[in-house]
Amino acid sequence: MNHQKIKNAGLKVTLPRLKILEVMENCEQHLSAEDVYKILMKSEEEIGLGTIYRVLTQFETAGLVSRHNFEGGQAVFELEKGIHHDHLVCMKCGKVEEFLDETIEECQKKVAKKHQFLIKEHSLVIYGICNNGNCTGRKE
Repeated sequence: MNHQKIKNAGLKVTLPRLKILEVMENCEQHLSAEDVYKILMKSEEEIGLGTIYRVLTQFETAGLVSRHNFEGGQAVFELEKGIHHDHLVCMKCGKVEEFLDETIEECQKKVAKKHQFLIKEHSLVIYGICNNGNCTGRKE
C-alpha cells in the first residue's frame, strides 16, 4: 500500500521513502527529522539524517505530510490525513496534541464574515503547559 501512496504522489519508490513513510504511519505523534532518524536507528535501518530531511521535504511537496514550525522548537511532521485540526503545544516538553472544536471553527467563520474576509486556510496553535505527570519540563 505504501508503494502505491508514494507512486500516487509522483515519487519513485525507494527503500528510504518506504521506511520513512512506515515510521510516519506507525507513530501517532508529530515527529522531527531527528525523531525519524532515531526510530530508524533503533530498528537498525541505516538512512542518513540528510536523506530523511530530503524525503520529508519531498513528502511535504507531494502532500503526504504536513510540516509545522511551532514556536521554540524544530520543524515537526505529521501524515496528511486531509482532515482539518488545530494544535495544543506544551511550552515545557514540546508535546503536541491535535484537536477539532466546532465552536472555535464557527467563531472564526463569524469573525471572517464580520470583516468581509474569505478564509482560505487557517492554523490555530494554543501554547501552554501540559498536565502530563511525565512532562520533562514540569516542576512538582
